Amino acid sequence: MNKRIRVIVAKPGLDGHDRGAKVVARALRDAGMEVIYTGLRQTPETIFQTSLQEDADVVCLSSLSGAHDYLFPRVAQVFKENGVHDVLILGGGIVPEEDIPALKESGIEEIFGPGTRTDDIAEYIRTHVKKR
Repeated sequence: MNKRIRVIVAKPGLDGHDRGAKVVARALRDAGMEVIYTGLRQTPETIFQTSLQEDADVVCLSSLSGAHDYLFPRVAQVFKENGVHDVLILGGGIVPEEDIPALKESGIEEIFGPGTRTDDIAEYIRTHVKKR
């Protein structure tokens, strides 16, 4: 029996806009994944703790506030500092193209911007989730 992919959808920082995160969460659930939405205004540390408690395979971060260049790498750093390397960390939201290389260098494996089809996100997760 295959274990269902467990996904945390999180809104780090003070960004109060979560419609896109909720759309992605629902689409991933409809694609057969177990999805936990953390709600607004999460810290990198609480996102990490939630992923541990929920035994997450994937963490999807969403930012529309422009703080992605600090918050996304900080989340990846918390995972690295705690020796967790088997969780797929993805980002989405309003992220300028020129910011993407630095985010990937920091440990964010992929960035999905506005207009990305939700089934493309689900397929990316299925093909890139780390085997445990």
